[in-house]
Amino acid sequence: MPHALPGLDLLRAAAIVWVMLFHSWIVGGLGPDWSWLSRHGWMGVDLFFVLSGYLIGGQVLAALGRDGRLSLTGFYRRRAWRILPAYLATLALYLAWPDFREAPGMEPAWKFLSFTVNLSIDYNARQAFSHAWSLCVEEHFYALFPLIALGLWRWGSARSALALGLGLLLGGIALRAALFQHGQATDPEMTRNWFLEDLYYPSWCRLDGLLCGVVLAAVQQCRPHWWQRARRWADAAALGGLATLGVAFWVLQERVSLAGVSVGWPLLSVALAALVFAGAGRDSLIGRWQVPGAGALAAISYSLYLVHKPAYHLVQLYGGDALQGRGLVAFAAYGAAALAAGAAMYLLVERPGLRWRDRLR
Repeated sequence: MPHALPGLDLLRAAAIVWVMLFHSWIVGGLGPDWSWLSRHGWMGVDLFFVLSGYLIGGQVLAALGRDGRLSLTGFYRRRAWRILPAYLATLALYLAWPDFREAPGMEPAWKFLSFTVNLSIDYNARQAFSHAWSLCVEEHFYALFPLIALGLWRWGSARSALALGLGLLLGGIALRAALFQHGQATDPEMTRNWFLEDLYYPSWCRLDGLLCGVVLAAVQQCRPHWWQRARRWADAAALGGLATLGVAFWVLQERVSLAGVSVGWPLLSVALAALVFAGAGRDSLIGRWQVPGAGALAAISYSLYLVHKPAYHLVQLYGGDALQGRGLVAFAAYGAAALAAGAAMYLLVERPGLRWRDRLR
């Protein structure tokens, strides 16, 4: 798989900034002037899902394409060294330092250690570190996709892979629609946040972005001549992705809606997949566009994802009164604190873990 592609770095940087804007509600939000952008910031997670599906799917399928073999032990070991050091360090801070928590209640440690917090969370009472839900989805993908890909490679066919993908996509749409209608019928006032707990967080409801990313990887690895021909239309794909993203914005104006969970989510994933396709080469505008700082932000994006919410909270806890009503000054202070925390986690924990992984290889 290609590394250090400016287009993918730009998309990864945009995804983490978008997520940070969305979570600005922790400190009171960014005000009405920015609400149009921040309220859609949850879509940054879907962009991360598409990127993961493409990159991890490409690694697995490239290995299989070389000689039909895949070292599951090697794959899981590399993923563990990539994910666990910064994650466990962040979890330790959450457990040992109550002020680090952006909310007072927190699920027990075993749910985070087993990556099941997204499957059984009492969101109204235990919101601290709840953003780990998306990492749980990623971990479930890492655990299962190599096994599925290996099985299909040895005993399946392109037709069976396509049927499985379509089944997962359509099944996810039907499941979310049923869960939404059940929630509306049984708890219309949402006394329990069933939208997050039953629909938004569980892995089986969040496969759209990962599937779209895997489709990109499958075409690149298994049908390279298709991929090369399609690259001629990379800029058109980017424009189409932006246009489709605009439609997804319109469909998802009301985030908690039947249209949103059934049509909006897969539409959003297709739009983001078009942007990832455009960024997955240097033959497109987005693929050649080296935005200053995007590479550095992309490099620390995982650590920044882990610690930006508690960083916001700490600034608010110890300096919120002084920043109250300061507008851009407050915006800069909260953002700088989050960036500093993310950079520290990357330099002190994540990057050393990656170096150990490379040495052990």
